[in-house]
Amino acid sequence: PHYEYEVVQTTGDDWTRLRAQWFSQQEAKAQEEAQMLAQAASHRALSYFPSWEVRTEVRSGSPAWELIRKADDWRADLLVVGSQGRSALGRLLLGSVSQKVVTEARCSVRVARNSVREPDAPARIIIGVDGSGYSDAAADEVARRHWPKGSVVKVVSVVRLPFTPNEETRALPDSYYSQLEKAETGKAQTAITSAVARLKQSGITQPEIESEIILGDAREKILDEAAQWEADLIVLGSRGLGGFKRFLLGSVAQGVAAYAPCSVEIIRSSQTDGAGQKT
Repeated sequence: PHYEYEVVQTTGDDWTRLRAQWFSQQEAKAQEEAQMLAQAASHRALSYFPSWEVRTEVRSGSPAWELIRKADDWRADLLVVGSQGRSALGRLLLGSVSQKVVTEARCSVRVARNSVREPDAPARIIIGVDGSGYSDAAADEVARRHWPKGSVVKVVSVVRLPFTPNEETRALPDSYYSQLEKAETGKAQTAITSAVARLKQSGITQPEIESEIILGDAREKILDEAAQWEADLIVLGSRGLGGFKRFLLGSVAQGVAAYAPCSVEIIRSSQTDGAGQKT
């Protein structure tokens, strides 16, 4: 066969221009796709909440930081993000965007995971409480929302005894452990009583309210309870609004958000100070 070739010589300026054109085309394509996704999400939201005003906006940049900046600029009450998936690997990764938003956002964050239930089906909600202003804020948030008839809230407080078994603690009398467990269980019951009272004082008739005190590690037990109870949503208070506190967040809230088999909502309230007390 006979081939013909044409050799085109380009300068550095030509190559720079071609690269700029290619990146511009890719950005325009990405903007168009993002706008289509935003419109689809807008229509979906309006199908559930016809009376809402729903706006769309497309931004360029780091997804996590753009979401956080928009939430700050708009003074959002809640920022909703999807997780990376329900698989073990997906929950482990959580998603770099979701993880950054969970850690750094100043407002409440909901990590949404797919549910097999219909939108108007009864919901099963777990509230984790520890007696702090943060868990009060979580209970208040659940209390002020409308839930479908037949929904159930389970208020859970997990007790972890503040000691590590060693030679010294094993030498202590058995009464020491029973007294310690009794004291910590009493605190947990007080936290549950407070949360239940806040739910009932709101005049809420749905959902029904259950409660339970569980011994063990808070993160593990809440995750276990959510799986066994087939929860649709776990609601937890965060541990503060400052940068360092957002970094710490609390191994409980961050761990639950990463590994939960259901949606998780982390409540941050501007009405709680650094000690978790109402201001």
